[in-house]
Amino acid sequence: MSTALRPRVVVVMRPPAAGRSLAAFLVEHGYDALAVHGTEDAVNALARPTAALICEVSATGIDGLAVLEEGLVRARLCAIMLARAETRARAVEALQRGAWDFQYEPLDRDRLLASLQQGIEHQRLAQRVAEMEHQLDRQFGVRALAGNSRAIQRVREVVRRAAGVRVAVMLEGEPGTGKSMVARALHQASPRRERRLERVRCGTMSEALLEVELFGSTRGTRGTPGALERADGGTLFLDEIDRLPRALQIRFMRFLTLGRFERVGDTQERRADVRIVCASDVPLDDLVARERFHVDLDAFLTVIRIEVPPLRERLEDLPALVEELVRAANAEHKRRVPGVTAGALDRLAQYPWPGNVRELRSVIDGMVATARGREPLGLDSLPDPLRAESAPTARLEMAVGMTLAAAERRLIEATLAHTQGDKPRAAAMLGMGLRTLYRRLDDWGLR
Repeated sequence: MSTALRPRVVVVMRPPAAGRSLAAFLVEHGYDALAVHGTEDAVNALARPTAALICEVSATGIDGLAVLEEGLVRARLCAIMLARAETRARAVEALQRGAWDFQYEPLDRDRLLASLQQGIEHQRLAQRVAEMEHQLDRQFGVRALAGNSRAIQRVREVVRRAAGVRVAVMLEGEPGTGKSMVARALHQASPRRERRLERVRCGTMSEALLEVELFGSTRGTRGTPGALERADGGTLFLDEIDRLPRALQIRFMRFLTLGRFERVGDTQERRADVRIVCASDVPLDDLVARERFHVDLDAFLTVIRIEVPPLRERLEDLPALVEELVRAANAEHKRRVPGVTAGALDRLAQYPWPGNVRELRSVIDGMVATARGREPLGLDSLPDPLRAESAPTARLEMAVGMTLAAAERRLIEATLAHTQGDKPRAAAMLGMGLRTLYRRLDDWGLR
């Protein structure tokens, strides 16, 4: 393997002979290793792109914490600190500051090599994820808040006022309305923008996996940090919070109350400074009333509420949204579609958009991806359900004297049958909020 392709490792040890010996060992195992012997030399060596740092945490002429801090400021690298029994406390502090691992001297070189390989791979994956997130933001970070409707102006104003405070924010609205984009806007407008925004989807994993994802675990050489630790100093976005299991509700409330938590399988208390943003497709008040959500946790999480409106209530924003989506899709598919025709835009405005902005994004993305040439997207570019002039209307007969409650239930059941169980579409056809529909179905035991 050429030197250019070998991961670069800076070794900082005393005495110099020990550092040179370890560097030679690493070279034999495929690394480009450089041994230096003091804090200043180490800082200078880290000026070049470096994959890993192996550094004594404290030795004559070596301030390991200062070297670590310099390394982490300059690059995303794997740092392994070398400690003795008397310097264990500083090694633990190094872990808290971002080191990957620490090893006791005298070294077990095979164990060190294994930790180095794992750490460098972890950093590569983390870098890849960061690049993918940046790419997705560039391509699909469509401003769901685009437009000038009164509804979206209210959302923007609350985001502006709430961004700089630490209290929790609850985002409510139908699926696909852009709650995750509002969460990102809150983070980007806040003083925490330089730190991480961690998103946890509470409804996509088992209770055991969700507990590890939130709080971390003791598995692995250094354990596995959870979202609370990864988001330290930044924002934790709990999506689908209404699906957080009851046991985890109580555990999370303890963190919010005390500011402390333990990883799964651990007794060591840890702290994390995070700003909490949550999202729910259904009102937590309803879940609290049915004892499905802890009333105290609801109070913690709903200091500020932001209602994200469905697309059908802000159709005047459609031109601005379409413009943003066409621009994003052009970048993704390397096209130069100039926009959509007035006729196509009118037809888009006639559709109820049960899937909200998410559905609109999917439609525009498909239209741009399959576009021919550089002509505006017309009616013939629309998917079949939108291109059709009108859909056949089902009829429903009701008896005179039927109670309003019975009529409402019959109408809702018939509409759901017509939409084949598609609740967002049924709610749009009925002109009612999705949360109201869910509440009715819960009342009847039909959800």
